[in-house]
Amino acid sequence: MMPAGTIDEVRTAIAQARQAGKTIGLVPTMGALHEGHLSLIEAARDRCGFVVVSIFVNPTQFAPGEDLAAYPRTPQADLAACEARGVDVVFMPDFTQMYPDGCLTEVTVGDLGTTLCGAGRPTHFAGVCTVVAKLFNVVAPDYAFFGAKDFQQATIIQRMVADLNIPVEIVVCPTVREPDGLAMSSRNAYLEASQRAQAASLYESLCLAERMIRQSRPAPAEVVAAMRQLLAERAPDGQVEYVEIVDPQTLKNVQTTQSRVLVALAVKIGPSRLIDNIVVDAAD
Repeated sequence: MMPAGTIDEVRTAIAQARQAGKTIGLVPTMGALHEGHLSLIEAARDRCGFVVVSIFVNPTQFAPGEDLAAYPRTPQADLAACEARGVDVVFMPDFTQMYPDGCLTEVTVGDLGTTLCGAGRPTHFAGVCTVVAKLFNVVAPDYAFFGAKDFQQATIIQRMVADLNIPVEIVVCPTVREPDGLAMSSRNAYLEASQRAQAASLYESLCLAERMIRQSRPAPAEVVAAMRQLLAERAPDGQVEYVEIVDPQTLKNVQTTQSRVLVALAVKIGPSRLIDNIVVDAAD
């Protein structure tokens, strides 16, 4: 495994891999790797002959006052985890590699970036799209792997790739959960024991929504109200940012639960802003 800090190092390694006829897989991360990230690496290893993991805490996707400075950074553990799983290159650039002259150019995806998480974080997805586009230009992967926990992000990246004719296939892998259902996230490390216990209620509320939709297909407002009630009871320290039922492709609110829907929520518990989602199709 080769750690790489510069774009030139990565491109040289990839050129050699392509000469050997290998397909290139990219797993973009911000580090502090957990089992969710590792599942993406394993998916990339299964599909590709050469796997690149990027580790870069991207400042342009953090708004002022967010947790950029506090975001967990565990480079040595991350390198060891990547080596254990057969990663070929770990790209760990600094800010000057990714943004040598600042950031005058942004990539945005219109309405897809203004709903759900984008409503409360209006600059977030421009930062995400911009850095992912840059990583795609550096690595030129055949496949890139993202987790379904960040459903909105994956949807936005898929649209960006389609709109800009970027020749990469986006592979969205299932959410990896703790035994109590909490979606794995680097920000889970912020939680104290009592907060961690309350955080399990996010997945409980999603399971409640799934049961309601499959049993009787109620109006979205009824499902949302039941989810909020559960969260109020099980996570009294939580601050609900949103609970919404939307179309999985447009990310716009739906009027019924008769067809395939995305149930998504964001809740802040202590210092952690937690997100989760589930796709439900009552017809299944």
